[in-house]
Amino acid sequence: MHFRNILWNLVGLGLPLLIAALTVPKLLTLIGSERFGFLALAWGLIGYAGALDLGIGRAITQRISVLRGGADNEQIPDVVATAIRITLVTGGVGMFLIVIAALSGAYRLIHADTVPAAEIELSMLLLGLALPMQAISASYRGVNEAYLNFKSISVLRIFLGAANFGAPFLVALYTKEVHWLVATLVLSRCLALVFYRRCAHHCMAKEGHIRRGNYGRQFAQSLLQFGGWFTISSVVSPFLVQADRFFVGALISASAVTLYVIPYEVTVQTLLFVGAVTTVAFPVITNLIHSAPQQAAATFHLWLYRVTGLMLVLMTVLAFVMPYLLRLWIGPQVTEVSVWVGQILCIGVFFNAIGAMYFALLHAYGKTKMTAMLHLVELPFFIAALYVLISHYGVVGAAVAWVLRMAVDTLALVVMARIIKEQKIIGLSEPELRGTHE
Repeated sequence: MHFRNILWNLVGLGLPLLIAALTVPKLLTLIGSERFGFLALAWGLIGYAGALDLGIGRAITQRISVLRGGADNEQIPDVVATAIRITLVTGGVGMFLIVIAALSGAYRLIHADTVPAAEIELSMLLLGLALPMQAISASYRGVNEAYLNFKSISVLRIFLGAANFGAPFLVALYTKEVHWLVATLVLSRCLALVFYRRCAHHCMAKEGHIRRGNYGRQFAQSLLQFGGWFTISSVVSPFLVQADRFFVGALISASAVTLYVIPYEVTVQTLLFVGAVTTVAFPVITNLIHSAPQQAAATFHLWLYRVTGLMLVLMTVLAFVMPYLLRLWIGPQVTEVSVWVGQILCIGVFFNAIGAMYFALLHAYGKTKMTAMLHLVELPFFIAALYVLISHYGVVGAAVAWVLRMAVDTLALVVMARIIKEQKIIGLSEPELRGTHE
């Protein structure tokens, strides 16, 4: 694993965070807490839309990583074409469901005092357009990751970060209507799809895969076999991540979402280093499994230790400076409750960092069924915890529920890895790290 690839990932994840830090306070002042709450829900829904690729994005990264350099590398164009066909269909289905939900009055589930219902309904219809683009983009991003094209991915992430926060801010200078703010998010996803596609085809052409691929049933079965169980994770996991803010909006108010989301984003964005590592680790370890299994295990443990140490220090410091950081960022309107939320979430983020490493490892070995079953088991308990804790303790209760889920999730992932070790399915014994190549 080269530091260069991780560094590009850090740049791609870190600069959008800087853009958010500069624009969110002004955006909140311009449009008010209730409209900002709806915009935060739109960000969450677009993030959830990535689940509509049915795990194909992850599967195509795994499959191409195996095929590259092998005797069957000529299958790559067909694998890509098959993946795009599948995600086009699933994204279209998602768009249809969102449109039906909007026309059926689902927007009334969120309490709003100052935002007209027509704005919310139109915003939902616009978000529906983003779903197919987001799903197909996930497949093309998977192709880029398989070819370790993290530079292009990082450039695109910077653009999306600017569009996510900067574009709504620019529009808010002229209008506060939610649907115009959401329209900027949809447009940015359209441009991102074009860019991802172009970069993916460029990577393929560099290795001689220039022919037009064809849909193949056997390739679809192979992708869906890997992505089938990951599909459950890709649907349930984003809900587990985003459900807290939706429950806050439904059980309290859209304004309360703002109280929760601001410290949440400050805390969770620190996972950018972990995301940079796991994104690079997945295709690298997948490839090493077939060429150097011991080196795959060594690489995993080396980066697990590094991630754990760094996140322990970072979360401890962040918890102490949270009151000053939020007041410096947002201003005097920051409440003590928001500070508590941020400090509590620091604990969950630390657990999540460790869990993310084991999650990537299990998927590199194709153990998507195990993680999917875990998410299915977690779902009803997490929903119950959210309902009970939010009802009794408000947004602080939502933070506690999120931390509890992260702790349980990480513990379960570690146990799964040990079970696999005992069954000798994969080698997770402590490696001799001195020979590890980065």
